Amino acid sequence: MTDLARFLNPRSIAIIGAAPDPTKIRGAIQHMVISNNYSGSVYPVNPSHRVINGVPCHAKITEIDAVIDLAVVVLPARLVPESLESCAAAGVPNAIIISSGFAEEGNTGLQDRIAGIAARTGMRICGPNAEGFYNALDGVAVTFSPTVAPASGPQLPIMAGKPIGVVAQSGGMGFALYHRGRALALPFSHIISTGNEVHLTAADFFAHLVDDERTGVILLFLESIRDPARFRAAAARAQAIGKPVIAVKMGRSEAGIRATASHTASMAGWHTAYRTAFRHYGILEATDPDEAVAMAAALATAPRAAGTRVAVVTLSGGAGAWAADALAAAGLQLPELPADLQADIATLLPSYGTARNPVDVTAQAVRDGGLYQSIEKLLASDAVDQVFAVLSLASETRTSLSADELRALAAYRKPLLNYTYALPSRLAIETFAGAGAVVFAGLREAAAAAAALAAPTRPPVPIAPAGAPLLPAISGALSEAESRELLAANGIALPPARLVTRAEDLAAAAAELGYPLAMKAQSRALPHKTEAGGVVLGLRDAAGVRDAWQRIHAAVAAHAPDVVLQGVLLCPMAEDGVEMIIGGLFDPVFGAMLSVGAGGTATELYQDVAWRLAPLDGDAALAMLRELRCFRLLDGFRGAPRGDLAALAELLVRVAALLHGAGGRIAEIELNPVRVHPRGASVLDALAVLR
Repeated sequence: MTDLARFLNPRSIAIIGAAPDPTKIRGAIQHMVISNNYSGSVYPVNPSHRVINGVPCHAKITEIDAVIDLAVVVLPARLVPESLESCAAAGVPNAIIISSGFAEEGNTGLQDRIAGIAARTGMRICGPNAEGFYNALDGVAVTFSPTVAPASGPQLPIMAGKPIGVVAQSGGMGFALYHRGRALALPFSHIISTGNEVHLTAADFFAHLVDDERTGVILLFLESIRDPARFRAAAARAQAIGKPVIAVKMGRSEAGIRATASHTASMAGWHTAYRTAFRHYGILEATDPDEAVAMAAALATAPRAAGTRVAVVTLSGGAGAWAADALAAAGLQLPELPADLQADIATLLPSYGTARNPVDVTAQAVRDGGLYQSIEKLLASDAVDQVFAVLSLASETRTSLSADELRALAAYRKPLLNYTYALPSRLAIETFAGAGAVVFAGLREAAAAAAALAAPTRPPVPIAPAGAPLLPAISGALSEAESRELLAANGIALPPARLVTRAEDLAAAAAELGYPLAMKAQSRALPHKTEAGGVVLGLRDAAGVRDAWQRIHAAVAAHAPDVVLQGVLLCPMAEDGVEMIIGGLFDPVFGAMLSVGAGGTATELYQDVAWRLAPLDGDAALAMLRELRCFRLLDGFRGAPRGDLAALAELLVRVAALLHGAGGRIAEIELNPVRVHPRGASVLDALAVLR
């Protein structure tokens, strides 16, 4: 494991390319380091200066008669490799390259030279094109970001709580998250910009913060993951020790540049793999900076909720109703309170208040103590898992809850989040921060924060990997007949079928299988046979079978003249049932992924799909099914027979094991439709794509 403690808390820093003007990036680095009261030694390096802002300057790093923990390189791109060689010669173990002009501008050759230096010398290199980092706990500001410049006027207090560590592949966004968080008085440990990641990656710093005892919450801003194995290990470690992780994922769609054979792959847009993996590892996903900071704020300052039940306490009926809608939209439940609890709270309220949920204590309750006492009773009750207070905190002379009251409420060890429908005053922010509580001014973000506290934290059950599957020594898309052989060879039961390659063998095959029958064209070049006219259903006699043979060959020849058929597949018509799709693919970052959803010809129309990382167990498979909108069809909708959920779940488990065991050889797989009967499930079509 890479130890980055010395990198992020160096006792000596050399700034190569330092300059006197603090308004320029080359001058801002030294200014930020010194103005943040860095306790170590600073060595500017620039042959054009003897002193920079009162600090002796050196012509070369090799002339410095001291041990250098970290070199900060702010030179033109063409000079960076030579500078790094000098750092290596001087025994510098760590370097961060602020300079731009590398791969982000198409100059990959220059960037490759840096990678070679890191590999050859063992120097830990961050960047290039990085915005630096800020170690807020130790006062190390190696960045030009103005967000860490000491304020000239009064500063907000840093509230007590779990410090937040930020790792960002966009330097500007990383420091923007910090800046937004400081406006809420949140505590931070580190803000780290990784730039182009020529050597050290976001996964390296993520792993470091997971094991950093001073970091309580981790916030990731990701564009891509360049070290998948390292990232997965760090995510699993964070989940195992219960350290909350929030991610914002940005990027462009990969779907448009990837040729896909299956519906499954075409529906798996760029975000599917990340969202599935985040869920697997318990990483909470945020959609924008405000939501990310709000979620981090809640996790840094409040205990986790035991469930999804939330009570709203409001000073305004309208604001309370609005809050209830936002919380419900975020996936939380707002149960009506038990009668005895309502009666107890009602004694604190004026006649025009209400003790249901939301609990409208009215503005009067601020003056007579009803607000505090109502919240206290809710926090003490087993009927709810957290409390969401809707307040008005605009006053510069008083607040709805005092610091002492907030501290007393925190003793219940149940989440209390505070949202103000008027913009908060400085007094309110400072008062609440002094008691370790956040004031949220955005309702959607506050609801997301409440949902984050209620998110499940249990790691997935470890599953012993199955043995290596049996795979044919071919690549590319397989025909249905070949895909069936692959499934059958790996223990997945299929209805009977016969591949017929000659017209004269049709009658015998049909008689063996029994009518009615389906006939389907077979070719590796026809992943979607129906569109080519390659499927005929409901054949009831030998004449119909012969006619279907002719029709299929003619239709395929007209649709795709170059396609050579392997033959046709004869299958008995299956009994009625609910049609589902089971699919999967191998993602280069997160590995084997499994999906299940509404199947048949309308699969892409409805896109009612649940995803998981493979492998999985029966409980996880059933949980996938219950996520689907079409689950009601499986569960006996309007008196229809219930589908065999156990059989469908077992099929999911087996397909997931096959995908996982193939180790990437199976690029895509799809069973569509899978018809679920009252007893059993039938795979009616299959497609596999092998690497």
